[in-house]
Amino acid sequence: MNSLLFKIIFVISLILNFQVLFAQERKYSSTSKKAIDRFEKAIAAFDSRLDDEAEMYLLKAIDVDPNFIEAYTVLGDLYSNKRKSEKAIENYKKALAIDPAFFPNNYNSLGEEQLKLSQYAEAKNNFNKFLKTEIKSLPLKRKAQRNLRNADFAEWAIAHPVEFNPQNLGSAVNSRFQEYLPALTADGQTLIVTVLIPDDTTKEVLNERQKHEDFYSSNNLNGAWTKRRNIGPPINSVGNEGAQCISPDGQILFFTSCEEGPGQYAADRKGFGSCDIFFSQKVGDTWSKPQNMGQPINSQYWDTQPSISSDGNNLFFVSKRNGGKGGSDIWMSTLTKEGYWGTPVNLGDSINTEYDEASPFIHPDNQTLYFSSYGHTGMGSSDLFITRKNKDGKFIKPVNLGYPINTSNNENSLIVNAQGTKAYYSSIRNGGIGMDDIYSFDLPQALRPLPTSYFKGRVYDKNTNKGIEARFELTDLETGKLVAESYSNSGNGDFLVCLPTNKNYMMTISKNGYLFYSDNFQMKGENISLTEPFIKDVPLTPIKAGEKVVLKNIFFNSGSFDLQEESKNELQKLVAFLAKNPSLKIEISGHTDNVGAKEKNQQLSENRAKSVVDFLLTQQIASTRLSFKGYGDTQPINENDTDEHRANNRRTEFKIVE
Repeated sequence: MNSLLFKIIFVISLILNFQVLFAQERKYSSTSKKAIDRFEKAIAAFDSRLDDEAEMYLLKAIDVDPNFIEAYTVLGDLYSNKRKSEKAIENYKKALAIDPAFFPNNYNSLGEEQLKLSQYAEAKNNFNKFLKTEIKSLPLKRKAQRNLRNADFAEWAIAHPVEFNPQNLGSAVNSRFQEYLPALTADGQTLIVTVLIPDDTTKEVLNERQKHEDFYSSNNLNGAWTKRRNIGPPINSVGNEGAQCISPDGQILFFTSCEEGPGQYAADRKGFGSCDIFFSQKVGDTWSKPQNMGQPINSQYWDTQPSISSDGNNLFFVSKRNGGKGGSDIWMSTLTKEGYWGTPVNLGDSINTEYDEASPFIHPDNQTLYFSSYGHTGMGSSDLFITRKNKDGKFIKPVNLGYPINTSNNENSLIVNAQGTKAYYSSIRNGGIGMDDIYSFDLPQALRPLPTSYFKGRVYDKNTNKGIEARFELTDLETGKLVAESYSNSGNGDFLVCLPTNKNYMMTISKNGYLFYSDNFQMKGENISLTEPFIKDVPLTPIKAGEKVVLKNIFFNSGSFDLQEESKNELQKLVAFLAKNPSLKIEISGHTDNVGAKEKNQQLSENRAKSVVDFLLTQQIASTRLSFKGYGDTQPINENDTDEHRANNRRTEFKIVE
């Protein structure tokens, strides 16, 4: 999609250039009928998108009249289209050398090509010359002013480079074709990339009509990427699929699909506009049939490049819908309490400009957004930027990632691993395997998000060992606010839940007909491992008499039986469980380690169990369903030989009585 977008943007700019050129109320600079005839044939060829034929006629026109300014100008534009900046510069200079006042816009065009080649001093000189002329087009003037700022910034950035060590991901991921828009799961184990491939892979890419985009995936095995594989149907089709993101747990793929003509897609891939956002869910190891995300996410306009937050509550994407700041903008939709996507909100002036913004990536910390922009001051084309949320939840002024991460080329589609240490992006670099390749690099400290860990494993039936779909709820222990909710894979029970740092969390895993599981994750404070993942398979036990559950989020101060405020979150889960299962009777039990006098421990454990029952009674749980007992240190689940084991023995449980 990026190559098609480039072509569209160029054609529009080229047409505008011609309009400015021929709007002059004057005759051609050439008086040769033969040269003019060839020039007009070149324009007709251009109108038919026959660039090679147009180039031939322009060269013939110049052969007849070496002082034909318009021919040099249009030839410069065509070489710009072919990305031959050196030849474009040569022809703009020839046009200006004949008569700089004839078409002053050549100074601007010359400066733009010099920006592409990082010739910043020369570009600044030509932009300044252009801005001193009489400019009738305000957008053209503003663009030249922007380019002048870019050239100033680029010179400064080159003089103050950031640390940068790009590493090509190798032939397992990259090929002679174009790879771009990488997506990575939070555990760093699965990478999905968009690949632009010929319809006939035995041939080179010929033109837009003979190639299409597909998704390929690769897994990280012992630090190396496995040979990529086409993820196949039902996601990949004969048409284009691209601009994807994968949910941090790897269970949902969001992607863009565009209608490009009759017969390209089945009826279920039809969209509301030119490009729409779809999603597919993983069931076991296969992907479900893609579904259109519908309105209001999709519109009659261009909607693409989704990025989902790790809590699943916010979807960032790019759109050209009405109400934007100009070009393509970044928008955000929030999931409502009813489970529907809300009306998208434009991220506003701090992020979006009158030019194009693209490739948003919201990090799993849910605080840091990376994106690309033509409009913010950069190195001359599309640059990568970082912005963070302030205390009010608003994104602050973006910061350019700096040189040499950004260059005079287009930089976009950057993602960052959950730990915040390594970035991945697509780039055309010397020594690459093909054109656009996927690279990784260590992210400079100042550009890193908050590190994020994760809890990963498999939920299964304790009796049958079969993977089951269960609901996950991640709650901030301090505020009691639900941070995230999701479900394990319905086919195999796999799950992954992100754990942003600087908060302490309660995790509850539940399924109807089963006892729930609870755990807590201390991600705040000193001596806390902020990036080490928690790997654990979770057995859920069918409800029956005699089964027990450890309530891991019931907290007391040392030697006290007063419930800490953070305990209320877990207790409300127990209240909800009892409400769903009104026939159950339970016993709350208290347990201690073996430190201290046995009689004192016995009394403390009983008082703690009673405190839990007292709370449940305040929540309208009938007393006939509740009992309590203190066991002191008589029922340890670990030896009392380490601090960790003693902490495990100090616990509160509930047991199904009947």
